[in-house]
Amino acid sequence: MTPSRSESSSGTARLPGAAAFLRFAARRLVEMAVTLLGASFVVFGAMYLAPGSPASFLLSGRSASPAALQAINEQYHLDDPFLVRYFRWLGQVLQGDFGRSITYRTDVSKLLADRLPATLLLVAMALLVVAVIGVALGWAGAVRGGATDSAILVSTTLAVGTPSFVAAVLLQGLFAVKLGWFPTSGAGDGIGDMLWHLTLPAIALALYLIGMLARVTRSAMLDALEGEHVSVARSRGVPEREVVRRHVFRNSLGTVLTTGGLIVSTLLVCTILVESAFSIGGIGQLLELSTTTKDFPTVQAISLIIVALFMAVNLVVDLLHPLVDPRVTLGSRRSDA
Repeated sequence: MTPSRSESSSGTARLPGAAAFLRFAARRLVEMAVTLLGASFVVFGAMYLAPGSPASFLLSGRSASPAALQAINEQYHLDDPFLVRYFRWLGQVLQGDFGRSITYRTDVSKLLADRLPATLLLVAMALLVVAVIGVALGWAGAVRGGATDSAILVSTTLAVGTPSFVAAVLLQGLFAVKLGWFPTSGAGDGIGDMLWHLTLPAIALALYLIGMLARVTRSAMLDALEGEHVSVARSRGVPEREVVRRHVFRNSLGTVLTTGGLIVSTLLVCTILVESAFSIGGIGQLLELSTTTKDFPTVQAISLIIVALFMAVNLVVDLLHPLVDPRVTLGSRRSDA
């Protein structure tokens, strides 16, 4: 959408009214529903384009009689027309029923309920690490400059160049195997034990994104520092700390927030690699194993959930953006410095 800005002659921006906020939220929810419907069709059909079939996995390479094959196909409705299978599956999903796992021989909903908490906690921990350290490094680089800025640029370059699975192996080898400070695998039991188990995976997941957010924050704040409003504030004798906080960082917050939305989406994808490295047993590792074994119901359910989370994150970013940067209206993610 084309951004529009509403500023009074005195330069004070107006926040969106409640009615406009509700209209935009309702419109976006409708768009999300339509997009999710299209995504469900793609998710359901994508697995059928891959080579192999659930029947071949269930047979584990053994030969089977035509009657046995027919029984398997009837049990999982593999012989039904594609559209019939899709609409049957969609109807079940709308009722909260994702079907039965071919690999684990249990309801997919139960599998997700058992494994989703570990993944969500891992993503939340990694996001917290990224937000705190990434923003702090970007702030320090932009404000202090000189040797501090150079050191931060070098460290963030190294972070951005380190894939999550490489960071996972290095952290696991040093802090879990050699020093023994953290567990080598598993998600733990109970909130305290889970936080301990997921500390290294969260850092491994966050490392690359810390560098990205730090660079974005630094660049946005450097642009804001060159703004006329900053010069005016300084000329009025406003303390430098207040100038940076109120006039520089606040004007950079829209860019940081938009990047945060991309970071959450990236975390949801990269968790597959980290969960496998640490044997966490979340939905990321479950997705990897289910894809290998052609477990159609499980793959389709997890993929649909990830798509829904992506869209929910984008909606939240769109709703929050005008609140942190009132120079833009709802639906726009751009603003002038």
